[in-house]
Amino acid sequence: MPNHPDDRYRFPAVADLLVLLAVAEAGSVSAAARQLGIAQPNASRTLRHLERQLGLSLIDRAARGSNLTSAGSLVLDWAREVVEANDRLVTSAAALHAPRPARLAIAASQTIAEELLPRWLASLRVERPGVEVGLTVANSTEVGRLINGGALGFVESPQLPASIEVPVKSSIVATDRLVVVVCPDHAWARRTRPVSLDELVATPLVVREPGSGTRVSFEQAVGHLTLAAPAMELASNAAVRVAVSAGAGPAVLSELAVRSAVESGLLRAVMVDQLVIERPLRAVWATAAPTNPELLFLVELAAADQRVVSPYRG
Repeated sequence: MPNHPDDRYRFPAVADLLVLLAVAEAGSVSAAARQLGIAQPNASRTLRHLERQLGLSLIDRAARGSNLTSAGSLVLDWAREVVEANDRLVTSAAALHAPRPARLAIAASQTIAEELLPRWLASLRVERPGVEVGLTVANSTEVGRLINGGALGFVESPQLPASIEVPVKSSIVATDRLVVVVCPDHAWARRTRPVSLDELVATPLVVREPGSGTRVSFEQAVGHLTLAAPAMELASNAAVRVAVSAGAGPAVLSELAVRSAVESGLLRAVMVDQLVIERPLRAVWATAAPTNPELLFLVELAAADQRVVSPYRG
């Protein structure tokens, strides 16, 4: 996080990183400039500016071409990640406000929309660049209602949402686990033994709103026990993460949704005895809708990207 409001202006521009990627691919600044459709002096100035920003020498310039320095090779990999993330951001944001009726209407529950769908949409744009996508992000119950209206839905509840009222087809595209997270100062973060299931259900938790697939999955898994009243109910994974990190109480969230916060130390994942909650993430669509090749192709892309997230060791 920037230490000063002006620090953000020192971040490399994505366009500058594209020049570095082009030099690595084309082998020289002049060839990279031609590839990008810019003048060679502009490309050279961009690279010098990028080197000043990062305080590193990135390019060995020679008469026969340009090679990356050892530092440049490392920065290249990181730059590629930034460019790909920017592509996912732009693609997903565009889907949220499709200017014309979309050829492919998508409704996704929040965890899938935040953590997986941007990559799927970016791949779809590469493979089918002409497809117009409209995206609605909602909890699993609302996604079910949108499936009734013909949207391709992605849901994370253990069963298909009860709000679905039409015959549907579905396909499991990924697998997810739920984990218990606390702030680093919480007593459970210092435990050397797992938290008991009785302790967990007796503790007021920070939870998602009713209808959330994450909440439904957890409540069904411990349905034989009496849960304490929630510490608070919040409408997004981000809000839950912030509340937990501020000490509002433990939460049960998707491993996908807390991975970065746990890896950065903002949250701690804790083991709970006799609690393993795995759930399928499904693509669901109405069988009565006309066959949409883009719909089926996106489902195939999502399934090809499938991953099972390994549990954190608290």
